[in-house]
Amino acid sequence: MPVELITEHSPLWLVACLLLGLLYAFVLYRYPAVESLGKVLHRLLFLFRALVVSFLAFFLLSPLLRTLSRETEKPLLLLAADNSQSLLLNKDSAYYRSDYSTDLHRFAAKLDDQFEVRWLRFGEEVRESDTLDLKDRQTDLSSLFSESAIRYANRNVGAIVVASDGIINKGINPAYVSTGIQAPVYSILLGDTIVRKDLFIARVNHNKTAYLGNTFPINVVVEARQLSGQQMTLTVKEDSIVRFSRNFPITGNRFRQEIPVLLEALKKGLHHYKIELNQLQGEVTYTNNERDVYIEVLEQKQQILILAAAPHPDLGAFREVLERTRNYEVKTRRFEKFDGNLSGLNLLVLHNLPSRNQNPEALLKKAADAGVPVLFILGTSLNVNAFNALQSGLVIQGGSTDRTNAAGPVLDNNFSLFSLSDVLRGSIASFPPLLAPFGKYKPSGTPYVLLNQQIGAVTSAEPLLFFTENGRSRRGFLCGEGFWRWPIADYSQNGSWDASQELLLKTVQFLSASGNRSNFRVLARNSYAENEAIILDAEVYDQSYSLVNTPDVSLMLLRPDGTRFPFTFSKSGNAYSLNAGFLAPGEYRYDANVLVGDKRYSATGRFSVTPIQAEREETVADHALMFNLAGKNGGAAFSRDQLDMLADTLLKREDIRTVSYSRIRLEDLIQVKWIFFLLMGLLAAEWFIRKRSGLY
Repeated sequence: MPVELITEHSPLWLVACLLLGLLYAFVLYRYPAVESLGKVLHRLLFLFRALVVSFLAFFLLSPLLRTLSRETEKPLLLLAADNSQSLLLNKDSAYYRSDYSTDLHRFAAKLDDQFEVRWLRFGEEVRESDTLDLKDRQTDLSSLFSESAIRYANRNVGAIVVASDGIINKGINPAYVSTGIQAPVYSILLGDTIVRKDLFIARVNHNKTAYLGNTFPINVVVEARQLSGQQMTLTVKEDSIVRFSRNFPITGNRFRQEIPVLLEALKKGLHHYKIELNQLQGEVTYTNNERDVYIEVLEQKQQILILAAAPHPDLGAFREVLERTRNYEVKTRRFEKFDGNLSGLNLLVLHNLPSRNQNPEALLKKAADAGVPVLFILGTSLNVNAFNALQSGLVIQGGSTDRTNAAGPVLDNNFSLFSLSDVLRGSIASFPPLLAPFGKYKPSGTPYVLLNQQIGAVTSAEPLLFFTENGRSRRGFLCGEGFWRWPIADYSQNGSWDASQELLLKTVQFLSASGNRSNFRVLARNSYAENEAIILDAEVYDQSYSLVNTPDVSLMLLRPDGTRFPFTFSKSGNAYSLNAGFLAPGEYRYDANVLVGDKRYSATGRFSVTPIQAEREETVADHALMFNLAGKNGGAAFSRDQLDMLADTLLKREDIRTVSYSRIRLEDLIQVKWIFFLLMGLLAAEWFIRKRSGLY
């Protein structure tokens, strides 16, 4: 490892430093002041002091040590193993419980000399682990490649080996996207492609909510294989009471039928329906013969009115996102055509109002008197001067109707009114900027800022999305137009609209909740999947209806079997949050309590944890996908009995090689520790000898 000493100054300065050290030592140890030392000690101490002073002077030139080292890196072999439950739904389930992991470890050991083997376990998510338990309830093969491209960027990836049955039920089909890594992909074919006898529920389509007194559909898609001529029975039960039952003949070996089930919403609350198929002799598995469905029956939808100065893509995006949940009925109107009726309204949204010719001042006073919360969306058509005169809770100083900023969203970590999922927190930075009116934003009172504005690369103190509260009146401000781009960016990044939908829904839920006059509220969803954390929020108000979080909030979670789970909410800003972790599928009831002064308030509710049964829907392996994946990326497919052949193929590839890197390192000479200890040693030795010789 070559080492070179470099400095920005002329080498003559090195001579000057050495001369300075000699001169300093000569002045200190000149005769006759040190005659008592003797010739040997005199020369030795002279040398010590000359070296110390020369080094110290040289350090003033900021010298650097330049080291050149060469490192070699063996090619990485990414060994990705399917860890999903579908591997156990075939006749070879015993193999996958015992020998599957052993065979892959033996395969990896054979490649250890030439490759650096990195294990990846994939299913619901990608983990770096060589322990396989086959418990993942979903299979996302596309995330394997996207995450590998991030984790091993700029690494010497030689090959990717994917062991899977090809059954995917989450994410994007990997055959249609790039792996993101310039390396061949090899497939190990798992599972069983033989079509065996099986009757199963392929899919259940239903709304998460229904409304009291209405009839609602549950569409059940049933498939049967190799069972032609037999009879199947579909039964739907609610709390062990049969609500629907019908027999159907199976008319072919590749049978598929969609069966509409119409049920009546007779009672408000959360309802659990169990959908069952009869068990026929010879089926490969019975685990896919039943499905659990939870539906919330509500009294009525919440009413939201969007008034706009002019047509805009935001209006359709807001309506699409909100109505997708089935909990809201959204109406959009041009402001000049609105009749002013606010009765029954849960939230009023004003888009680019006031404009040049339209002023909602009288409407806002009417909304305040009726206790209707308002969400302002400020954009390019906003009349800034007229808006400032509304006393809405925000003033834009120095604003101009003709000037806007492209303001990107930045999450304010101090926001505490409600909690956000990790997916949303990670997605916000990728949302496109909104067009915000130019100016200095001055909210009145204490604003609760959720998003700040990022102008270019600078995060400003100007809010982009915030809330204000005055007694029982809540208002929200989205200081920019262009929200319609956020669901598109969300889907592009995450493959779903969940993050953008969560942001809008929680904004609307917080604002519309101001109509609830209770001093204590617990905010929870109706349904959670079994692989997501149960997160609940709570709000406590004092007698003046101001948010407080001084008292402790306790919650008791109860299952139908009587099991109890006690929790205490965490305090965050002016609100409360509780992460109850992951819960087993089933129906849960909660009872929360808080003591405010001498008054005790309580809140009760119910939610369901629905099982993820995607891995039960398909039992036939998709080897065509695995062949396609390997062929498209310069590899090949091998059966699980050909692992030795696959190992030999990888070892013989001449384009997978160890690479060598040259690494140059620059280090300040003054940072080298051994030089420090050397100089200290020289000074200490000099001091000791002088003391011993009687010199001071």
